[in-house]
Amino acid sequence: MRLKLTVAYDGSGFSGWQSQRGGVGVQDAIEKAVATISGFSIRVHGAGRTDAGVHALAQCCHLDVPETRMTPFNWQNALNASLPPGLRVMTSTRVSEDFHARFSARGKIYRYAIYTGSVLPPHEFNRSWHIFQNPDVGLMNAAAERFIGTHDFSGFSANRGTPVADTRRIITKAVVTRRGPRFFFTVPGNGFLYKMVRMMTSAV
Repeated sequence: MRLKLTVAYDGSGFSGWQSQRGGVGVQDAIEKAVATISGFSIRVHGAGRTDAGVHALAQCCHLDVPETRMTPFNWQNALNASLPPGLRVMTSTRVSEDFHARFSARGKIYRYAIYTGSVLPPHEFNRSWHIFQNPDVGLMNAAAERFIGTHDFSGFSANRGTPVADTRRIITKAVVTRRGPRFFFTVPGNGFLYKMVRMMTSAV
């Protein structure tokens, strides 16, 4: 049975989605929980990587589990009982075998948060970039529009240590919104390079 999971996590304690040698990736935590429940080592496939410290509201992944009496809802409950509190399965559904979390994905959305108050509230720690300036939303959006479309974003990425075959990405929208002292830079696209959105945020 192929399961599609939608997961949410606080990325502070993880090195990103991708499995790491030290076992500190989100993927590692889910695979460990799956092995605890099933007794088997089962690979979990994510829609894409995230950088260390990045949080997720709804990241998609899939895995193939043995056919048992366990329903997708049973799997959701069992996984949440085995996962660390900073990582939760929000939904679990059965999908066809031709579904793939990565290749079936239609798009991804990054949202970068900026806090401009004089003092950073504790609950914003590790969730917002704290700056003391009061930026102009109009100017930021004018700059952000330059990112929309298909471009080579190699100048807005860091070196991960492995070459990237294609550094072109499609950005469908780039907009800055404000709620009091909080600014949000929202960027939907077909994919993102290593630390790409962080560098885009600093540019706008």
